[in-house]
Amino acid sequence: MTGFATLDYAALAVFLGAWFVYYCYVEFSTHGKGSLNSIIHEARYEWMRRCYARESRIFDAQIMSGLQNGTAFFASSAFLAVGGTLSALSFTDAALEVFHALPFSTVTSRAAFEVKVLGLAIIFAYSFFKLVWSYRLFNYVAILMGAMPLAGSTDKDAAEQAIQRAARMNISAAKHFNRGLRAYFFAIAYLGWFVGPIAFMITTAIVAIVLWRRQFASESVEAATWSAS
Repeated sequence: MTGFATLDYAALAVFLGAWFVYYCYVEFSTHGKGSLNSIIHEARYEWMRRCYARESRIFDAQIMSGLQNGTAFFASSAFLAVGGTLSALSFTDAALEVFHALPFSTVTSRAAFEVKVLGLAIIFAYSFFKLVWSYRLFNYVAILMGAMPLAGSTDKDAAEQAIQRAARMNISAAKHFNRGLRAYFFAIAYLGWFVGPIAFMITTAIVAIVLWRRQFASESVEAATWSAS
């Protein structure tokens, strides 16, 4: 590819590998069950059970509204980011001058810069589609919550099925939201490539470590697993 050195390909491989490994580690490995995401997924099951037991579910509807609004905000931000990133193609020469003036930056060609910009746009586009689908799924959760049997229903099997459906849909929506938000973080790491391949690998490592710490070794994890005993 025009304008790219071997080190650029190596840095891109590190970036994609880190994203893929982190994704598999958090969502599919046995260690991932101790992540903050997994802990909160279990809380979603408990939430749906409490929702079924409540006669008035206005409180649950307010929570769902908050989740939907937050997802819509990030989805609209990702859409704007796609447009903003593509608009940078109109200022390629000016952008190249800025990056070349940065310390430790490497000289890159116009074609290479444009390919990098398109790559960044693809990341934001991926985030947008994940977040929009998450928003749609949270709508489905709200419908399933509304379709739950009334509290105290004698049909326990139907009640349990309704709880499981709503909880699983809730978890599915959360997973897509987390994937979309994860793309945001890795987009930050991707910006290092505009400085140079070494900076790209460094920013990738920093973002991966920060994400791992937040999921497995942060105060948030301690709060979610805290027990008085």
